[in-house]
Amino acid sequence: MRILIVEDDASVSHWISSKLHVSGHSCKLVDNGEDALKFIKNEVFDVILLDRIIPKIDGIQLLGLLAGDPHPPVLILSANDQTSDRIEGLRAGADDYLGKPFDFAELLLRLERLYCRSKQVASSNFIKIKDMIINLERHEVTRSGHRIDLTNKEFKLLYVLAEHPGQTVTRSMLLEKAWGYHFDPQTNVLDVHLSKLRNKLDGGSKNPIIRTIRSVGYALG
Repeated sequence: MRILIVEDDASVSHWISSKLHVSGHSCKLVDNGEDALKFIKNEVFDVILLDRIIPKIDGIQLLGLLAGDPHPPVLILSANDQTSDRIEGLRAGADDYLGKPFDFAELLLRLERLYCRSKQVASSNFIKIKDMIINLERHEVTRSGHRIDLTNKEFKLLYVLAEHPGQTVTRSMLLEKAWGYHFDPQTNVLDVHLSKLRNKLDGGSKNPIIRTIRSVGYALG
């Protein structure tokens, strides 16, 4: 999993991060809600671990700002652990709530369950984004009812983008997931394949479905 940890206590966030790293996961650490919001909108994460009491934008406010937008599942980790606190957090949009102090084994299990649940929701044979339908079983793509023939690599690139609709997928992540190993981010192999994919999907349409996020990556939808 790629996890965003939003926690202003450096000792807590670094301890959690080190334990998750040993468990095979990667983490991004943020100590305030304002920066967290930027990362959520500009990068791809599998799960968000969110403290309630953080500077600039608190956890509940952050959930309100994310409402209606596609984003990863959120687990609130907070010392505010009364029943009313849990209800408030879950009503604000959190997917799970764990009080401090906590046992790391339980935290890891909850994160893994959130991740698996989100993948199960996304594991349908079809993905629909605007007027485009992706048939994952047949590797077929249609837009406005017209079938679009894609190469295996083009389909893989589209699928990686479609896993995170509306979110920015970085160039490095596209290269790694579509080619299976690390490329120099400056290589033009991605640009060549994405250009062909765009031409096939958009065909001169005034409503391009793949957007370029300057200096970061691409977003679908």
